[in-house]
Amino acid sequence: MISTEHLSGITAFVQAADAGGFTLAAERLGLSKSGIAKSVARLEDRLGVRLFNRTTRRFALTTEGQSFYETCVRVLADLENAEAALNAHRLQPRGRLRVDLPVVFGRRWVLPVLLDIGEHYPELSQEVSLTDRRIDPIDEGIDLVIRIGDLDDSSMLVARRLGVQQSVLCASPDYLDRHGRPTSLDDLGAHACIVFGRSGQSLPWWFLDGKGAPMAKPVSGRLSFNHSDAICDAALAGQGIALLSTWLIADHLRGGRLARVLPAVPTRGFPIHALWPQTRQMSPKVRVVVDELVNRFLPDPPWDPDR
Repeated sequence: MISTEHLSGITAFVQAADAGGFTLAAERLGLSKSGIAKSVARLEDRLGVRLFNRTTRRFALTTEGQSFYETCVRVLADLENAEAALNAHRLQPRGRLRVDLPVVFGRRWVLPVLLDIGEHYPELSQEVSLTDRRIDPIDEGIDLVIRIGDLDDSSMLVARRLGVQQSVLCASPDYLDRHGRPTSLDDLGAHACIVFGRSGQSLPWWFLDGKGAPMAKPVSGRLSFNHSDAICDAALAGQGIALLSTWLIADHLRGGRLARVLPAVPTRGFPIHALWPQTRQMSPKVRVVVDELVNRFLPDPPWDPDR
């Protein structure tokens, strides 16, 4: 069996050959020049040959040294490749990954990414929950959470921004032909608005004022739903004006089934983040998902209606 000293001598020998001397080899290895020279000398003693011709003006491999150098380089390369392959195997995503997604956005945009990842990494199992309830990933043992909205301060979580949820006022061309287009936010009171309601209360619509600050506008409507897909369906059916996320209606805007209303009025955006519990090292199973989401969503999200 080759000893540790023997291997260190081989490393010193290859570095000295590559550097053209002991001084630079010592700098590269963080050792002393005399230490490198002694290590090579012991290697020569074991082999019974001189590996370098060394004079005050010349430092070069001998014929035997050249042959030995070529063999050592191949062996060290094989060792590096073996280590890289082992690390790659160790760092492959595997085990169970628990993910929590917002219901509509998660099913429409994140779930396809998770399914593609599952195809590439058969040793990775996924447990996916879809809920709009704001969970604590640490308390509930969740590996990765996708969240839309402002973040709570937590030193125990790591966040990676995936984009911004932008919304637009929209209605079907049929509705606008029958009822006309509003020219200001104040005109919305004379129109049928389709609102998001919960427990008998309608959520306000968020815009930006002249200084760019968030501004909530109370809205009431004849139709109220607690699901954005249902609001979209009602808008497509010509039932009124709705405020909907571009990630939900981009295809309808491109296809002309919905039209923008008050496009010059800016709406408030809400950040989209990936969140996971803080650890010393990000696990491969979380990293592969976050990296793929960043790759697909940034810098230009696929749901941008102007793409």
